[in-house]
Amino acid sequence: MKSTVIFGGTGFIGVFFAQYLLDAGQADKAYLIDIEPVEAKFSEFRKKQVAEDSRIVFVKGDVRQSLEWFSPTESVSLIANFAAIHREPGHEEFEYYQTNLLGAENVCAWAEMIGCNSIIFTSSISPYGPSEAEKDERSLPSPVTAYGGSKLAAEKIHQIWQARDDEQRRLVIVRPGVVFGPGEGGNVSRLIKAVLNRYFFYMGNQNTRKAGVYVRELCHAMWWVLQRQQTSGEHVSLFNMSMNPGPSIQDYVNTVCKVAGVQRFVPGVPYRLLLLVAYMIDVIARPLGIKHPFSPVRIRKLFRSNNILPNYLVENGYEYRYTLEGAFSDWRTSCPEEWK
Repeated sequence: MKSTVIFGGTGFIGVFFAQYLLDAGQADKAYLIDIEPVEAKFSEFRKKQVAEDSRIVFVKGDVRQSLEWFSPTESVSLIANFAAIHREPGHEEFEYYQTNLLGAENVCAWAEMIGCNSIIFTSSISPYGPSEAEKDERSLPSPVTAYGGSKLAAEKIHQIWQARDDEQRRLVIVRPGVVFGPGEGGNVSRLIKAVLNRYFFYMGNQNTRKAGVYVRELCHAMWWVLQRQQTSGEHVSLFNMSMNPGPSIQDYVNTVCKVAGVQRFVPGVPYRLLLLVAYMIDVIARPLGIKHPFSPVRIRKLFRSNNILPNYLVENGYEYRYTLEGAFSDWRTSCPEEWK
């Protein structure tokens, strides 16, 4: 019997990746190591995913601390490190480094302790820094946020682990754009609700490109790259994960309307005006502890392009499974309540 251990396992990507491996026969059991059980998550869809599969086992653990206490009885053929603090805004700067760096160190130390030679690590496109220019895997990272800096440092920690036994160890590092799908609850979920409920506005950003990928596509691509290493002789693979090309804001909006079978007029509001309103709302809401979707940070992110090119996948012949329309259609079929 072979098992997979997924750190940050009850998160959005972790649960989908566990199911992907189990359903494909690539693992007999998946351990989800996380500080929170799936029951504590907001997503009913994610809770149902885990509850209906007895091959998925939750283990409470904190990657910021030593993991030596955990020792599964089965052979561990793959470790996936998805544990991270990632939401921006939402955390103090030190928290990104505390979790993302200590997590990388402790996961790599645990892999060495149990003798597992394969790790998949989810980084981010954030290390590239904000830019309207196209960026691919050869572009020089220049992070400007604590999240981006901590993710870049965590990549290096994993690379050091691999280099300690270069002949035996294999490492896949993926830098995904925004990952969306059932139970996500993030930027694309908010965009869908805003469009369908008529409170989404353009701010001169119709053509702004946002690198994004469907969660099921991401799972398939991560496994595809890991398997490709066996035939290519690669021991470290770093790749960007996005649709090709990355959809524009208008692409997202038009596809939401098409898949939902609705027509929506999306008005345009000047960017500076919308940013000013966001600051005014934030000044009132923050002291009262009120959460709202109009954070100035999110407004600025909507205006900036993340024009990330998945050249590693393209150059090596990866065949995409989902278009944007196909991804949204699959999402709506899987979880219709998130499209109301």
